[in-house]
Amino acid sequence: MSSSDISRSFLSRRQLVAFFALASASATAALAPAQAFAQSEAPANWPNQSVRLIVPAPAGSTTDALARMLAEQLGKKWKNPTVVENIAGAGMNIGARTVARAAPDGHTLFVSPPSPLSFNHLLYKDLGYDPAQFTPITLLATIPNALVVRKTLPVNDLKELIAYAKANPGKLSYGSGGVGTTPHLSAVQLESRADLKLLHVPYRGTAPAMTDLVAGHIDVFFDTLSATVPLARGGEVKMIAVADSKRTPAYPDAPTLDEAGLPGFKSVTWFGLAAPPGTPVALAARIHRDVAEVLQSAQAEDFMRRTSLVAGGQSPQEAAKFFAAEATLWGELIKEAKLEPQ
Repeated sequence: MSSSDISRSFLSRRQLVAFFALASASATAALAPAQAFAQSEAPANWPNQSVRLIVPAPAGSTTDALARMLAEQLGKKWKNPTVVENIAGAGMNIGARTVARAAPDGHTLFVSPPSPLSFNHLLYKDLGYDPAQFTPITLLATIPNALVVRKTLPVNDLKELIAYAKANPGKLSYGSGGVGTTPHLSAVQLESRADLKLLHVPYRGTAPAMTDLVAGHIDVFFDTLSATVPLARGGEVKMIAVADSKRTPAYPDAPTLDEAGLPGFKSVTWFGLAAPPGTPVALAARIHRDVAEVLQSAQAEDFMRRTSLVAGGQSPQEAAKFFAAEATLWGELIKEAKLEPQ
């Protein structure tokens, strides 16, 4: 799904004109640190040591699974160990800071969902890094989210969920992977669109939040189709709706949120690959080439099919524009919801 498709969920035609103008300017700024380096060839002996893929979330998340598939295939291609390191906490900012402070030599890379790469600066004070300064490599994949509830909650569709929440204002809880994560902002959008008051329970990642939903400790959650469909099939959660423009073949009984009564509601999670600020353009291009080849491999195609992901592979320049566009897009929702930086 392109950034323009996602944008129509929130922005008017007039806003879209300003949106893409700002996105283009922001993308240029995002590439500036790398462009300060000479356009030399990537080092012939790269990689000459193990490569770390930093994931700012705990093991068990969709981000983590994607990173591990990527690490396995890249390790074979690069003939060097390629390992995943889960550095979670503080709204994914600890992992992001680790990458931001790493040497720009291509041996530390960042596999991340949206917020650390695009808009955490709107939600947190003193981040210790600037999302726009990362060197974009590519957009790895996108996936719609689904609205799910604990299996014992006495609701079976969106209409019943909204009625129940309004009858119990502030009592229904929703989980997230932290302030500013896609599950958090998706629930904020639900509150705004349906005029609800819910209780936010942030976790250190989506995996522990889903564990608590299954256990009945929280009531509502937005998570990726890859995480929600198996649990819904097993009767461990109820899938209320899919936050996409069409139903998913993986669970066709679940309507879209548009069909269920919230026109235009979309929530899409994406996963980007970036390098530390100052990574040379030639090296970023070399990494992109190898990653794009992996994303087109049979192993990656099988993984994407099983997890309901849509593979990316865009160029570093296209990824920069996409990251900047997402910052603008979600920034509108953050302002609308009056979320103050923490």
